[in-house]
Amino acid sequence: PPEEVEDASEPTKRDRSHLENTLKLNEDKPTDDVSGVLQRLRKIYHSSIKPLEQSYRYNELRQHEITDGEITSKPMVLFLGPWSVGKSSMINYLLGLDDTPYQLYTGAEPTTSEFTVIMHGPKLKTIEGIVMAADSARSFSPLEKFGQNFLEKLIGIEVPHKLLERVTFVDTPGIIENRKQQERGYPFNDVCQWFIDRADLIFVVFDPTKLDVGLELEMLFRQLKGRESQIRIILNKADSLATQELMRVYGALFWSLAPLINVTEPPRVYVSSFWPHEYHPDTHKDLFLKEEISLLEDLNQVIENRMENKIAFIRQHAIRVRIHALLVDRYLQTYKDKMTFFSDGELVFRDIVEDPDKFFIFKSILAKTNVSKFDLPNREAYKDFFGINPITSFKLLSQQCSYMGGCYLEKIEKAITRELPDLLGSIGLGKKPNVLSCDVTGCGETPKNRYKKH
Repeated sequence: PPEEVEDASEPTKRDRSHLENTLKLNEDKPTDDVSGVLQRLRKIYHSSIKPLEQSYRYNELRQHEITDGEITSKPMVLFLGPWSVGKSSMINYLLGLDDTPYQLYTGAEPTTSEFTVIMHGPKLKTIEGIVMAADSARSFSPLEKFGQNFLEKLIGIEVPHKLLERVTFVDTPGIIENRKQQERGYPFNDVCQWFIDRADLIFVVFDPTKLDVGLELEMLFRQLKGRESQIRIILNKADSLATQELMRVYGALFWSLAPLINVTEPPRVYVSSFWPHEYHPDTHKDLFLKEEISLLEDLNQVIENRMENKIAFIRQHAIRVRIHALLVDRYLQTYKDKMTFFSDGELVFRDIVEDPDKFFIFKSILAKTNVSKFDLPNREAYKDFFGINPITSFKLLSQQCSYMGGCYLEKIEKAITRELPDLLGSIGLGKKPNVLSCDVTGCGETPKNRYKKH
């Protein structure tokens, strides 16, 4: 029939109804009101966690201060992968931005040299990184610390799209150019780490026609350590290969990633073509569509569990702050015990910092309740930490109490063992029980069993 000839020049677009349905874009139901839970979460953070965090300068150890913007921010989906694998096309497709003035620029050359944050706004507009970082209500203000050169490579796009009312997308520069890190003029890996630490879902996208897992990817997966449950691997442009070839590539991808991801549960791999055009004829259309729908369901799940994830994130942070405080306290106590009237304070302390194991500093912390060995920071980090913060500038935990406010340590422990789990329980009431609690988000090793809802 003659119609087909006309179509040859302009590839036909696929039906988008499954996108609308799976992501519930047409439902006008009010989004569940979480402001009350957020207020309580903020209160717990400010009254029970932050005082200890500031008193022991936790921020200088891990460069992680939680801003109010971060507590209230939407879930974030991060797109990572080599250049030209279709990250930007995938975002255009999910948001229906194709053929609009605001579609993300795509092409065969390395195109995205910016970190692009796609968020909700009343009308289409772009926002400069400098403006985004200056706005403390947004969750991006901590990015200021990466400097002017980075902020020029950060760009925000506001789009009036239903999906963005519930989630924010971040598109990243292709990691292949990582070799030119010096030329970038800003700490690319540190910036990536900042986004990885905060992402609720991380899509690592590959193009089956150029699968070389080089040094860049090794670096990337090293940065993804501990975030395995958030990672999804996408074998994009799958309809560009014949089935047999695709199976081979799928095997090769798994083979090359296996040493990089040592988890018992391998991450989910989605095989499909995430763009608006029809799939190539004679390829597994049904499979690709099913894969796409399960990816969308995955995305939906993250949106629906956003409060659980947020509470687990703050709780994990509190666990680390508590361990840091116990360690500094232990270093200080050891120092005080070793000091005599005649000793040279600096020498005494250098001895402790150089070989904390001689004084059982880390061992004694492990013996305390609920400290998992996986949560213990690295000993070297404390050499640097005390290099900047002299031990004598800290107070013992036992002195961090006030008549009215109680003790800092007791407050953070109460937050970890009671207040945050209770908050988690309070939001689970109206919902179907889901496996999220601490199992998936890994609130920490030991406390896990105590809070399982039976």
